[in-house]
Amino acid sequence: MNKVKFEIKKQDRETNQALIRRFTKRLKNSGILTNAKKNRFRKRVKSSAMRKRAVLRKLELTLEFEKQKKLGFEKPRKPGRR
Repeated sequence: MNKVKFEIKKQDRETNQALIRRFTKRLKNSGILTNAKKNRFRKRVKSSAMRKRAVLRKLELTLEFEKQKKLGFEKPRKPGRR
């Protein structure tokens, strides 16, 4: 991960509010906060074995559902859902 580093020093005759404004502007333009917020809820990437297992399970369940449907054992739907 790229670490953007910057330093803000108070200039001559600069007010504290102006310093804070300059700092926040620099922070916003650097993209540090946006990257931190973006990665906050990032999910881990599943391994290839886990993905294969999930696909196989989904196929199994689909086949089982189709088999049950042909035999007339379809689950009744809840009212109000489509």
